[in-house]
Amino acid sequence: MELLAPLFLYILLSRTSSSRVIQEVERLSPPVLHLPLYHVRGGSNSLQTAQPFSETLAVDEERVKFLNSRLDHKNSTTVHPVSSSILQGSESWIDEKSVKVPLNPGIPIGISNYYTKIGLGTPPTYYNVIIDTGSSFSWVQCEPCLVYCHPQAGSRFDPSASRTYQKLPCGTSQCSSLKVATLNSPMCTASNTCIYSATYGDQSFSVGYLSRDTLTFGSESLPGFVFGCGQDNNGLFGRSAGLIGLGKDSLSTLSQLSTKYGRVFSYCLPTSTFLGNTGSGGFLSIGTASNSAHKFTPLLAGDSSLYSIKLSAIYLSGKSLAVGSSGYSSPTIIDSGTTISRLSAPVYSALKQEFVKIVSTKYKIAPSFSILDACFYGTFDQISTAIPSVELIFQGGADLKLGPHNIIIEVEKGTTCLAFASSSGTVIIGNTQQQTFDITYDVASSRIGFAAGGCR
Repeated sequence: MELLAPLFLYILLSRTSSSRVIQEVERLSPPVLHLPLYHVRGGSNSLQTAQPFSETLAVDEERVKFLNSRLDHKNSTTVHPVSSSILQGSESWIDEKSVKVPLNPGIPIGISNYYTKIGLGTPPTYYNVIIDTGSSFSWVQCEPCLVYCHPQAGSRFDPSASRTYQKLPCGTSQCSSLKVATLNSPMCTASNTCIYSATYGDQSFSVGYLSRDTLTFGSESLPGFVFGCGQDNNGLFGRSAGLIGLGKDSLSTLSQLSTKYGRVFSYCLPTSTFLGNTGSGGFLSIGTASNSAHKFTPLLAGDSSLYSIKLSAIYLSGKSLAVGSSGYSSPTIIDSGTTISRLSAPVYSALKQEFVKIVSTKYKIAPSFSILDACFYGTFDQISTAIPSVELIFQGGADLKLGPHNIIIEVEKGTTCLAFASSSGTVIIGNTQQQTFDITYDVASSRIGFAAGGCR
Protein backbone atom coordinates (compact mmCIF):
# COMPACT_ATOMS: atom_id res chain seq x y z
CA MET A 1 0.00 0.00 0.00
CA GLU A 2 2.88 2.36 0.75
CA LEU A 3 4.07 1.95 -2.84
CA LEU A 4 0.59 2.42 -4.28
CA ALA A 5 -0.02 5.80 -2.61
CA PRO A 6 2.82 7.66 -4.42
CA LEU A 7 1.81 5.97 -7.70
CA PHE A 8 -1.80 7.08 -7.25
CA LEU A 9 -0.62 10.63 -6.46
CA TYR A 10 1.59 10.64 -9.56
CA ILE A 11 -1.28 9.51 -11.78
CA LEU A 12 -3.59 12.11 -10.26
CA LEU A 13 -1.07 14.92 -10.79
CA SER A 14 -0.39 13.72 -14.32
CA ARG A 15 -4.08 13.75 -15.16
CA THR A 16 -4.52 17.18 -13.57
CA SER A 17 -1.57 18.51 -15.57
CA SER A 18 -2.89 17.02 -18.79
CA SER A 19 -6.30 18.47 -18.10
CA ARG A 20 -4.79 21.93 -17.59
CA VAL A 21 -2.82 21.61 -20.81
CA ILE A 22 -5.99 20.65 -22.71
CA GLN A 23 -7.87 23.56 -21.14
CA GLU A 24 -5.09 25.95 -22.08
CA VAL A 25 -5.03 24.67 -25.67
CA GLU A 26 -8.81 25.06 -25.88
CA ARG A 27 -8.54 28.57 -24.46
CA LEU A 28 -5.92 29.60 -26.99
CA SER A 29 -7.61 27.90 -29.98
CA PRO A 30 -10.22 30.10 -31.69
CA PRO A 31 -13.78 28.73 -31.48
CA VAL A 32 -15.36 27.24 -34.60
CA LEU A 33 -18.99 26.96 -35.72
CA HIS A 34 -19.57 23.93 -37.92
CA LEU A 35 -22.89 23.32 -39.71
CA PRO A 36 -24.14 20.93 -42.39
CA LEU A 37 -24.73 22.49 -45.81
CA TYR A 38 -27.25 21.25 -48.36
CA HIS A 39 -28.11 21.83 -52.00
CA VAL A 40 -31.71 22.89 -52.45
CA ARG A 41 -32.22 20.04 -54.88
CA GLY A 42 -31.46 17.55 -52.13
CA GLY A 43 -34.03 14.79 -52.49
CA SER A 44 -36.11 14.53 -49.30
CA ASN A 45 -34.40 17.73 -48.09
CA SER A 46 -35.42 19.64 -51.22
CA LEU A 47 -36.52 23.24 -50.70
CA GLN A 48 -37.99 23.61 -54.18
CA THR A 49 -40.11 21.56 -56.52
CA ALA A 50 -38.51 20.36 -59.74
CA GLN A 51 -38.08 22.87 -62.56
CA PRO A 52 -36.53 22.58 -66.03
CA PHE A 53 -32.82 23.30 -66.06
CA SER A 54 -33.47 25.97 -68.70
CA GLU A 55 -35.29 27.96 -65.98
CA THR A 56 -32.30 27.52 -63.68
CA LEU A 57 -30.06 29.00 -66.36
CA ALA A 58 -32.45 31.91 -66.96
CA VAL A 59 -32.33 32.74 -63.24
CA ASP A 60 -28.55 32.37 -63.37
CA GLU A 61 -28.37 35.04 -66.09
CA GLU A 62 -30.33 37.45 -63.90
CA ARG A 63 -27.99 36.68 -61.01
CA VAL A 64 -25.01 37.62 -63.20
CA LYS A 65 -26.68 40.90 -64.18
CA PHE A 66 -27.20 41.68 -60.50
CA LEU A 67 -23.54 41.00 -59.65
CA ASN A 68 -22.39 43.15 -62.56
CA SER A 69 -24.63 45.95 -61.33
CA ARG A 70 -23.04 45.70 -57.87
CA LEU A 71 -19.59 46.07 -59.40
CA ASP A 72 -20.87 49.07 -61.35
CA HIS A 73 -22.02 50.51 -57.98
CA LYS A 74 -25.66 50.69 -59.00
CA ASN A 75 -28.69 48.58 -58.30
CA SER A 76 -30.23 46.58 -61.14
CA THR A 77 -33.74 46.89 -59.73
CA THR A 78 -35.92 49.61 -58.33
CA VAL A 79 -36.88 49.60 -54.68
CA HIS A 80 -40.05 47.60 -54.15
CA PRO A 81 -42.87 50.01 -53.33
CA VAL A 82 -44.50 49.78 -49.93
CA SER A 83 -47.85 48.01 -50.16
CA SER A 84 -51.06 49.74 -49.13
CA SER A 85 -51.75 46.65 -47.00
CA ILE A 86 -48.85 47.66 -44.79
CA LEU A 87 -50.14 51.19 -44.57
CA GLN A 88 -53.25 49.75 -42.95
CA GLY A 89 -51.18 47.74 -40.46
CA SER A 90 -50.06 48.68 -36.99
CA GLU A 91 -47.51 51.14 -38.36
CA SER A 92 -47.54 53.51 -41.34
CA TRP A 93 -44.41 53.75 -43.51
CA ILE A 94 -42.64 56.97 -44.38
CA ASP A 95 -39.69 57.43 -46.72
CA GLU A 96 -36.59 58.23 -44.65
CA LYS A 97 -35.03 60.63 -47.06
CA SER A 98 -37.12 63.59 -45.40
CA VAL A 99 -19.81 27.21 -35.71
CA LYS A 100 -19.39 23.96 -38.32
CA VAL A 101 -22.85 23.03 -39.77
CA PRO A 102 -23.99 20.81 -42.74
CA LEU A 103 -24.64 22.29 -46.20
CA ASN A 104 -26.94 20.34 -48.54
CA PRO A 105 -27.75 20.61 -52.29
CA GLY A 106 -31.11 21.73 -53.89
CA ILE A 107 -32.75 23.44 -56.91
CA PRO A 108 -31.49 26.98 -57.59
CA ILE A 109 -33.71 29.61 -56.02
CA GLY A 110 -32.38 32.81 -57.49
CA ILE A 111 -30.20 33.91 -54.60
CA SER A 112 -28.10 30.84 -54.01
CA ASN A 113 -28.16 27.10 -54.38
CA TYR A 114 -27.15 26.05 -50.87
CA TYR A 115 -28.78 26.22 -47.47
CA THR A 116 -28.24 25.40 -43.82
CA LYS A 117 -30.31 25.54 -40.62
CA ILE A 118 -30.19 28.33 -38.04
CA GLY A 119 -32.11 29.12 -34.87
CA LEU A 120 -33.61 32.52 -34.04
CA GLY A 121 -35.11 33.86 -30.84
CA THR A 122 -35.30 32.86 -27.18
CA PRO A 123 -36.17 30.04 -27.00
CA PRO A 124 -34.81 29.32 -30.51
CA THR A 125 -36.91 28.04 -33.39
CA TYR A 126 -35.12 26.67 -36.45
CA TYR A 127 -35.25 27.61 -40.13
CA ASN A 128 -33.71 26.54 -43.45
CA VAL A 129 -31.91 29.56 -44.90
CA ILE A 130 -29.97 30.10 -48.11
CA ILE A 131 -26.29 31.00 -47.76
CA ASP A 132 -25.02 33.66 -50.16
CA THR A 133 -21.48 35.00 -50.53
CA GLY A 134 -22.75 37.57 -53.05
CA SER A 135 -24.77 39.61 -50.54
CA SER A 136 -24.36 40.87 -46.98
CA PHE A 137 -27.84 41.30 -45.53
CA SER A 138 -29.66 38.43 -43.75
CA TRP A 139 -33.42 38.09 -43.38
CA VAL A 140 -36.20 35.60 -42.62
CA GLN A 141 -39.95 35.62 -43.24
CA CYS A 142 -41.80 36.89 -40.17
CA GLU A 143 -45.23 36.93 -38.63
CA PRO A 144 -47.65 38.60 -38.98
CA CYS A 145 -46.54 38.77 -42.65
CA LEU A 146 -48.46 41.95 -43.36
CA VAL A 147 -48.28 41.69 -47.17
CA TYR A 148 -46.99 38.39 -48.58
CA CYS A 149 -44.74 35.48 -47.64
CA HIS A 150 -43.78 32.77 -50.10
CA PRO A 151 -44.55 29.17 -49.03
CA GLN A 152 -41.72 27.78 -46.90
CA ALA A 153 -40.77 24.52 -45.22
CA GLY A 154 -41.92 24.84 -41.62
CA SER A 155 -43.39 27.81 -39.78
CA ARG A 156 -42.36 31.46 -40.10
CA PHE A 157 -40.44 33.30 -37.39
CA ASP A 158 -42.81 34.74 -34.79
CA PRO A 159 -41.22 37.71 -32.96
CA SER A 160 -43.90 37.61 -30.25
CA ALA A 161 -42.70 34.14 -29.21
CA SER A 162 -39.15 35.37 -28.50
CA ARG A 163 -38.17 37.00 -25.21
CA THR A 164 -35.17 38.75 -26.81
CA TYR A 165 -36.60 40.18 -30.06
CA GLN A 166 -36.23 43.91 -30.76
CA LYS A 167 -37.04 46.22 -33.65
CA LEU A 168 -34.26 48.71 -34.37
CA PRO A 169 -34.99 52.45 -34.60
CA CYS A 170 -34.02 54.60 -37.55
CA GLY A 171 -31.23 56.47 -35.80
CA THR A 172 -29.05 53.40 -35.26
CA SER A 173 -25.79 52.77 -37.10
CA GLN A 174 -27.20 49.47 -38.37
CA CYS A 175 -30.06 51.32 -40.09
CA SER A 176 -27.57 53.71 -41.70
CA SER A 177 -25.54 50.72 -42.95
CA LEU A 178 -28.44 49.31 -45.00
CA LYS A 179 -27.61 51.43 -48.06
CA VAL A 180 -24.26 49.70 -48.52
CA ALA A 181 -25.51 46.24 -47.52
CA THR A 182 -28.63 46.18 -49.73
CA LEU A 183 -27.97 48.95 -52.29
CA ASN A 184 -31.28 50.49 -51.18
CA SER A 185 -31.78 53.39 -48.78
CA PRO A 186 -33.59 52.53 -45.53
CA MET A 187 -37.08 53.75 -44.81
CA CYS A 188 -38.76 54.58 -41.53
CA THR A 189 -42.16 54.10 -39.92
CA ALA A 190 -44.05 56.85 -38.15
CA SER A 191 -43.09 55.21 -34.86
CA ASN A 192 -39.37 55.31 -35.80
CA THR A 193 -38.80 51.64 -36.76
CA CYS A 194 -36.13 51.14 -39.45
CA ILE A 195 -37.32 49.44 -42.65
CA TYR A 196 -35.03 47.51 -45.01
CA SER A 197 -35.60 46.72 -48.67
CA ALA A 198 -33.45 43.92 -50.13
CA THR A 199 -33.82 43.52 -53.89
CA TYR A 200 -32.09 41.04 -56.18
CA GLY A 201 -31.25 40.83 -59.87
CA ASP A 202 -34.09 38.40 -60.70
CA GLN A 203 -36.69 40.85 -59.30
CA SER A 204 -36.93 38.89 -56.04
CA PHE A 205 -37.22 41.07 -52.94
CA SER A 206 -37.76 41.17 -49.18
CA VAL A 207 -39.07 44.19 -47.27
CA GLY A 208 -39.60 44.40 -43.52
CA TYR A 209 -38.39 45.54 -40.12
CA LEU A 210 -34.70 45.80 -39.24
CA SER A 211 -34.47 43.64 -36.13
CA ARG A 212 -32.21 42.14 -33.49
CA ASP A 213 -32.44 38.80 -31.70
CA THR A 214 -30.40 35.80 -30.57
CA LEU A 215 -28.94 33.68 -33.37
CA THR A 216 -28.30 29.99 -32.76
CA PHE A 217 -25.67 28.40 -35.00
CA GLY A 218 -25.15 24.73 -34.16
CA SER A 219 -24.75 24.58 -30.37
CA GLU A 220 -23.78 28.26 -30.02
CA SER A 221 -26.23 31.02 -29.08
CA LEU A 222 -25.14 34.52 -30.10
CA PRO A 223 -27.16 37.50 -28.76
CA GLY A 224 -27.75 40.73 -30.66
CA PHE A 225 -27.78 39.38 -34.24
CA VAL A 226 -29.09 42.03 -36.68
CA PHE A 227 -31.35 40.76 -39.47
CA GLY A 228 -34.47 41.59 -41.45
CA CYS A 229 -37.91 40.49 -40.27
CA GLY A 230 -39.59 40.17 -43.67
CA GLN A 231 -43.21 41.29 -44.09
CA ASP A 232 -43.30 41.32 -47.90
CA ASN A 233 -41.20 38.62 -49.56
CA ASN A 234 -41.54 37.40 -53.10
CA GLY A 235 -39.36 35.74 -55.71
CA LEU A 236 -37.33 32.65 -56.41
CA PHE A 237 -36.53 31.66 -52.84
CA GLY A 238 -38.08 28.21 -53.09
CA ARG A 239 -39.34 26.91 -49.74
CA SER A 240 -36.52 28.48 -47.73
CA ALA A 241 -37.24 30.70 -44.74
CA GLY A 242 -34.84 33.42 -45.89
CA LEU A 243 -31.20 34.19 -46.53
CA ILE A 244 -27.88 34.44 -44.65
CA GLY A 245 -25.47 36.94 -46.23
CA LEU A 246 -21.78 36.02 -46.01
CA GLY A 247 -20.37 39.06 -47.81
CA LYS A 248 -17.76 41.39 -46.31
CA ASP A 249 -20.01 44.31 -45.38
CA SER A 250 -20.52 45.32 -41.74
CA LEU A 251 -24.06 43.90 -41.56
CA SER A 252 -23.07 40.47 -42.91
CA THR A 253 -23.27 37.39 -40.72
CA LEU A 254 -19.49 37.03 -40.99
CA SER A 255 -18.87 40.55 -39.71
CA GLN A 256 -21.37 40.20 -36.87
CA LEU A 257 -19.71 36.98 -35.68
CA SER A 258 -16.16 38.23 -36.17
CA THR A 259 -15.60 39.44 -32.60
CA LYS A 260 -15.79 35.87 -31.32
CA TYR A 261 -14.92 33.77 -34.38
CA GLY A 262 -12.69 36.03 -36.46
CA ARG A 263 -13.19 37.09 -40.07
CA VAL A 264 -12.78 33.66 -41.64
CA PHE A 265 -15.18 30.99 -42.88
CA SER A 266 -15.01 27.96 -45.12
CA TYR A 267 -17.40 25.66 -46.89
CA CYS A 268 -17.67 22.64 -49.11
CA LEU A 269 -20.52 22.82 -51.60
CA PRO A 270 -21.98 19.35 -52.20
CA THR A 271 -22.85 18.30 -55.72
CA SER A 272 -26.34 18.98 -57.03
CA THR A 273 -28.83 16.21 -57.65
CA PHE A 274 -30.15 17.28 -61.04
CA LEU A 275 -31.49 14.27 -63.00
CA GLY A 276 -31.16 12.07 -59.95
CA ASN A 277 -27.44 12.44 -59.20
CA THR A 278 -26.93 12.14 -55.44
CA GLY A 279 -24.98 14.99 -53.86
CA SER A 280 -22.29 14.42 -51.24
CA GLY A 281 -22.56 16.05 -47.82
CA GLY A 282 -21.22 19.57 -47.39
CA PHE A 283 -20.51 21.94 -44.53
CA LEU A 284 -20.22 25.56 -43.53
CA SER A 285 -17.62 26.51 -40.88
CA ILE A 286 -17.24 29.95 -39.35
CA GLY A 287 -13.94 30.56 -37.57
CA THR A 288 -12.14 27.69 -39.28
CA ALA A 289 -8.38 27.99 -39.60
CA SER A 290 -6.90 26.79 -42.90
CA ASN A 291 -4.98 23.55 -43.14
CA SER A 292 -1.73 22.80 -44.97
CA ALA A 293 -3.61 21.47 -48.00
CA HIS A 294 -4.95 24.91 -48.93
CA LYS A 295 -3.36 26.96 -51.69
CA PHE A 296 -4.14 30.66 -51.40
CA THR A 297 -4.82 33.50 -53.80
CA PRO A 298 -5.06 37.12 -52.59
CA LEU A 299 -8.36 38.93 -52.27
CA LEU A 300 -8.42 42.08 -54.41
CA ALA A 301 -9.98 45.44 -53.68
CA GLY A 302 -13.50 45.84 -55.02
CA ASP A 303 -17.13 45.90 -53.92
CA SER A 304 -17.47 45.88 -50.13
CA SER A 305 -19.57 42.71 -50.23
CA LEU A 306 -18.20 40.65 -53.13
CA TYR A 307 -15.05 38.50 -53.13
CA SER A 308 -12.69 39.51 -55.95
CA ILE A 309 -9.72 37.39 -57.05
CA LYS A 310 -7.63 37.09 -60.22
CA LEU A 311 -7.90 34.19 -62.67
CA SER A 312 -4.44 33.90 -64.28
CA ALA A 313 -4.71 30.92 -66.64
CA ILE A 314 -6.70 27.85 -67.64
CA TYR A 315 -5.05 24.57 -68.53
CA LEU A 316 -6.75 21.96 -70.69
CA SER A 317 -5.17 18.52 -70.97
CA GLY A 318 -2.16 19.96 -69.14
CA LYS A 319 -1.58 22.78 -71.64
CA SER A 320 -2.31 26.45 -71.18
CA LEU A 321 -5.02 27.86 -73.45
CA ALA A 322 -3.65 29.97 -76.28
CA VAL A 323 -4.92 33.26 -74.85
CA GLY A 324 -2.99 36.47 -74.27
CA SER A 325 -2.77 38.09 -70.84
CA SER A 326 -5.47 40.58 -71.86
CA GLY A 327 -7.95 37.69 -71.88
CA TYR A 328 -7.51 37.43 -68.10
CA SER A 329 -7.71 41.16 -67.38
CA SER A 330 -11.46 41.25 -66.56
CA PRO A 331 -12.40 41.47 -62.88
CA THR A 332 -13.14 38.05 -61.34
CA ILE A 333 -15.39 37.21 -58.40
CA ILE A 334 -16.09 33.90 -56.67
CA ASP A 335 -19.78 33.43 -55.87
CA SER A 336 -21.79 30.68 -54.17
CA GLY A 337 -25.04 31.71 -55.88
CA THR A 338 -24.03 31.60 -59.56
CA THR A 339 -24.46 28.14 -61.06
CA ILE A 340 -22.40 28.36 -64.27
CA SER A 341 -18.96 30.03 -64.33
CA ARG A 342 -18.58 32.94 -66.75
CA LEU A 343 -15.29 33.49 -68.60
CA SER A 344 -14.13 36.39 -70.76
CA ALA A 345 -15.02 35.92 -74.43
CA PRO A 346 -11.42 35.16 -75.60
CA VAL A 347 -10.83 32.62 -72.81
CA TYR A 348 -14.18 30.91 -73.25
CA SER A 349 -13.76 30.72 -77.02
CA ALA A 350 -10.38 29.02 -76.66
CA LEU A 351 -11.69 26.61 -74.00
CA LYS A 352 -14.78 25.72 -76.04
CA GLN A 353 -12.80 25.19 -79.26
CA GLU A 354 -10.32 22.76 -77.69
CA PHE A 355 -12.97 21.00 -75.61
CA VAL A 356 -15.28 20.41 -78.59
CA LYS A 357 -12.37 19.24 -80.73
CA ILE A 358 -11.57 16.49 -78.21
CA VAL A 359 -15.06 15.34 -77.17
CA SER A 360 -16.59 15.45 -80.67
CA THR A 361 -14.28 12.64 -81.80
CA LYS A 362 -16.42 10.28 -79.68
CA TYR A 363 -19.79 11.99 -79.22
CA LYS A 364 -22.07 13.87 -81.61
CA ILE A 365 -22.47 17.61 -81.07
CA ALA A 366 -25.93 18.61 -79.80
CA PRO A 367 -27.69 22.00 -80.23
CA SER A 368 -27.01 24.74 -77.72
CA PHE A 369 -28.98 24.67 -74.48
CA SER A 370 -29.82 28.18 -73.28
CA ILE A 371 -26.49 29.89 -72.44
CA LEU A 372 -24.53 26.61 -72.86
CA ASP A 373 -23.27 26.18 -76.41
CA ALA A 374 -20.83 23.24 -76.17
CA CYS A 375 -23.24 20.31 -75.86
CA PHE A 376 -23.18 16.64 -76.85
CA TYR A 377 -25.59 13.73 -77.14
CA GLY A 378 -24.84 11.45 -74.21
CA THR A 379 -25.39 11.08 -70.49
CA PHE A 380 -23.08 12.54 -67.87
CA ASP A 381 -21.55 9.13 -67.22
CA GLN A 382 -20.89 8.58 -70.93
CA ILE A 383 -19.44 12.02 -71.70
CA SER A 384 -17.32 12.08 -68.54
CA THR A 385 -15.14 9.28 -69.95
CA ALA A 386 -14.15 11.43 -72.93
CA ILE A 387 -13.52 14.88 -71.44
CA PRO A 388 -10.05 16.38 -71.05
CA SER A 389 -8.71 17.63 -67.71
CA VAL A 390 -9.38 21.30 -66.86
CA GLU A 391 -7.46 23.33 -64.28
CA LEU A 392 -8.12 26.91 -63.16
CA ILE A 393 -5.00 28.81 -62.04
CA PHE A 394 -5.22 31.89 -59.82
CA GLN A 395 -2.77 34.61 -58.85
CA GLY A 396 -0.25 33.28 -56.34
CA GLY A 397 -0.40 29.70 -57.61
CA ALA A 398 -3.71 28.55 -56.11
CA ASP A 399 -5.60 26.20 -58.40
CA LEU A 400 -8.79 24.21 -58.89
CA LYS A 401 -8.14 20.86 -60.60
CA LEU A 402 -11.66 20.17 -61.78
CA GLY A 403 -13.34 16.79 -61.80
CA PRO A 404 -16.01 15.73 -64.33
CA HIS A 405 -18.82 17.05 -62.07
CA ASN A 406 -17.11 20.49 -62.16
CA ILE A 407 -16.67 20.48 -65.96
CA ILE A 408 -19.87 19.12 -67.52
CA ILE A 409 -23.54 19.00 -66.59
CA GLU A 410 -26.38 16.84 -67.92
CA VAL A 411 -28.97 19.49 -68.74
CA GLU A 412 -31.67 17.03 -69.81
CA LYS A 413 -31.77 13.28 -70.22
CA GLY A 414 -29.22 12.33 -72.85
CA THR A 415 -27.75 15.82 -73.39
CA THR A 416 -24.62 16.99 -71.57
CA CYS A 417 -22.91 20.37 -71.89
CA LEU A 418 -19.70 22.13 -70.91
CA ALA A 419 -20.54 23.95 -67.64
CA PHE A 420 -18.99 27.30 -68.62
CA ALA A 421 -20.38 30.29 -70.52
CA SER A 422 -19.05 33.46 -72.11
CA SER A 423 -19.25 36.83 -70.36
CA SER A 424 -19.01 40.35 -71.72
CA GLY A 425 -18.46 41.69 -68.21
CA THR A 426 -17.35 40.20 -64.93
CA VAL A 427 -15.67 36.79 -64.80
CA ILE A 428 -17.44 34.63 -62.19
CA ILE A 429 -16.29 31.38 -60.60
CA GLY A 430 -19.65 29.71 -60.00
CA ASN A 431 -20.74 26.97 -57.66
CA THR A 432 -20.54 24.14 -60.22
CA GLN A 433 -16.78 24.62 -60.35
CA GLN A 434 -16.55 24.98 -56.55
CA GLN A 435 -18.38 21.76 -55.70
CA THR A 436 -16.56 19.29 -53.38
CA PHE A 437 -13.60 21.65 -52.76
CA ASP A 438 -12.82 22.96 -49.27
CA ILE A 439 -12.80 26.74 -49.86
CA THR A 440 -11.60 29.06 -47.09
CA TYR A 441 -12.43 32.78 -47.08
CA ASP A 442 -9.72 34.21 -44.85
CA VAL A 443 -10.96 37.79 -44.92
CA ALA A 444 -8.74 38.80 -42.00
CA SER A 445 -5.65 37.93 -44.05
CA SER A 446 -7.26 39.05 -47.35
CA ARG A 447 -6.98 35.70 -49.14
CA ILE A 448 -9.01 32.72 -50.36
CA GLY A 449 -7.71 29.14 -50.21
CA PHE A 450 -8.63 25.98 -52.12
CA ALA A 451 -8.15 22.35 -51.09
CA ALA A 452 -9.44 19.23 -52.82
CA GLY A 453 -11.65 16.61 -51.18
CA GLY A 454 -13.60 18.89 -48.87
CA CYS A 455 -17.01 17.19 -48.70
CA ARG A 456 -17.48 13.99 -46.70
